[in-house]
Amino acid sequence: MKFTQAKRGRTFILKLENGDRIPEVIEKFAEAEEVSSALVFFLGGADKTSRVVVGPEERDDNKKVLPQIKNLPRTSEAVGLGTIFSSEKGSPRLHLHSAFGSQDETITGCTREGVSIWLIGEIIVLELLDHQARRNIDPETGFELLDI
Repeated sequence: MKFTQAKRGRTFILKLENGDRIPEVIEKFAEAEEVSSALVFFLGGADKTSRVVVGPEERDDNKKVLPQIKNLPRTSEAVGLGTIFSSEKGSPRLHLHSAFGSQDETITGCTREGVSIWLIGEIIVLELLDHQARRNIDPETGFELLDI
């Protein structure tokens, strides 16, 4: 385990509207407001056009990790938690996992493939300052992973 300590910066409240797309809208906001790292809370609705990464494909050969991507079958309630950290290029990168539920089905996964807001999305961004964390590309997986 590695760790770094951070201080709390600004707090932002975002109202996402019908058709806004996660992660793009949150990353663009973070770039415009110069938020390089933060804790992100998400609550709202997700449209059936949304796609989430629900896990890696099972593999025995230890080669590159292949994501399993699932389309939401219908409009869903959503709740999520994530972080923003700067990439190697200095741009803010969101890593947000969410649970999407409708009727008796729940799908949980990463929003990086694109989640479209249905009606409203409520986002709280708690900025983190004065730390050593960032996202770097891991050569083995190709993922942008947290590095301290």
